[in-house]
Amino acid sequence: MSVGTSIPLPAYTLDPAFMARTAESLGFESIWYAEHPILPVQSGSQFPSGGEIPWTYAHFADPYIALARASGATSTIKLGTGITLVPERNPLLLAKEIATLDRISGGRFLFGIGAGWNREETEIFGGDFDHRWTQTREAVAVMKELWTKDEAEFHGTYYDFPPVKSNPKPIQQPHPPVILGGLARRVLQRVATWGDGWLPNRITPAELEESRKRLDELAEARGRDPKSLTISVYGQAPEGQLVQDFLNAGADRVVVRPEHCETEEEMSAQMERIAEAVIR
Repeated sequence: MSVGTSIPLPAYTLDPAFMARTAESLGFESIWYAEHPILPVQSGSQFPSGGEIPWTYAHFADPYIALARASGATSTIKLGTGITLVPERNPLLLAKEIATLDRISGGRFLFGIGAGWNREETEIFGGDFDHRWTQTREAVAVMKELWTKDEAEFHGTYYDFPPVKSNPKPIQQPHPPVILGGLARRVLQRVATWGDGWLPNRITPAELEESRKRLDELAEARGRDPKSLTISVYGQAPEGQLVQDFLNAGADRVVVRPEHCETEEEMSAQMERIAEAVIR
């Protein structure tokens, strides 16, 4: 059973090394950090689940620094971003960060990505919010070139550069899995065309079962093996039956979200309870 855990907010009150070491010792398959580099004070963007943007969204740690620290304290648990906001990052720098993390972790990185829902945040970083998935696809294409070629060049709409060298290369071949997040209208088409997996949240087991069938059909139509495309249900309540329902519906992995705790002792106790419910 592949059950991962995500980091509750605020994301910096507990040491990432402690969180990852605890999760690994309890049998969790993966640990995931989310991303919002900033939270605009004035924003007209609608929060995806409705209502006001939670105050905790101004309290994300940097996922790559946190996962690097987690890597050094563990040996087997996979290290994921749920998600990286690709339009807010330079893909040449991001490719270097990911390749380095994948190498120092022994090939354990899972590249969960998204295009963002907060227009103001995206635009502050220079992203093209109205075409953010087009920009995201191009940025991923840039990174794949850098990861897989000794000399890489790219000439696109958003990124344009002559031949360059970029090392180290990731351990995972040809590169870490690119797992697309969200429930956008065309997300399954994108996964089947240029992704390696899907990272949905706010979904039911019944909806997941239908989506798995649709993703398999799209993969076959594109000449891809449906089994090569994973589904990781993200940010779920740590309830044993619900986790099993998602796995029965076609999920390859379920990522559960613990509640925030003030101390390592409290978090250890909570993680033990969750592991007892969803793993053992």
